[in-house]
Amino acid sequence: MTSTPNPLGPSRYFPDPDEIENDYGIVALGLPLRREILVDAYSHGIFPWPHGRGAVPWCSPDPRAVLPLESPHWSRRLLRTVRSGKFEVSFNRDFAAVIRACATTGNRTNEMWITPAMRRAYINLHETGLAHSVETRLDGVLVGGTYGVAIRGLFAGESMFHLVTDASTVAIHHLCEHLRARGFSLFDIQMLTPHTARFGAVEISRAEYVRRLHAALKLKNVRFHDGPEPPAPPS
Repeated sequence: MTSTPNPLGPSRYFPDPDEIENDYGIVALGLPLRREILVDAYSHGIFPWPHGRGAVPWCSPDPRAVLPLESPHWSRRLLRTVRSGKFEVSFNRDFAAVIRACATTGNRTNEMWITPAMRRAYINLHETGLAHSVETRLDGVLVGGTYGVAIRGLFAGESMFHLVTDASTVAIHHLCEHLRARGFSLFDIQMLTPHTARFGAVEISRAEYVRRLHAALKLKNVRFHDGPEPPAPPS
């Protein structure tokens, strides 16, 4: 049992992750991928992580990986590539193409975690101003990108893809610069990998993640871009 109250408050749909004990941080199974459930989940440190066609697991792992916006690590070679202008970089120009590529590029298939239902759900989030993409193009062709969910000062990164060297890393670099310029305080990447560790990503405890998420959700004036106000997180 948790010894202190969760600063995020109770979820409408999920139990407190600190009350659940398993090796994968699974807090629920099978809830539909509806917008209001997704917003509630991200606002409580929970995200869906499907595996094939079974019931969708909703997870809050401990530890959790984040990419500190104040101190990312970029190699000199990558910075030279960024400065060269080799790639054309855009935001929200083709969200559907980015998530489709994240699901199907290389040995990925729709039977993995970005299922057709996930794609539809996140395209819906994009259409309501909550999910965003970064695209990199080479000679006008989409060759890399990333996408995620923005709620106040939180950006929850979901996936990335590349067809040529550095295409996804350039997208992440521009995303970090954009998030920092817009006043975001938390870039959640869920799970640490050797690739993201090279950018400076680190693992923190769930308790520390909840503390940072609580602070990020207080940033009511932070927006990914100018435009209609997206739905607020649950109070």
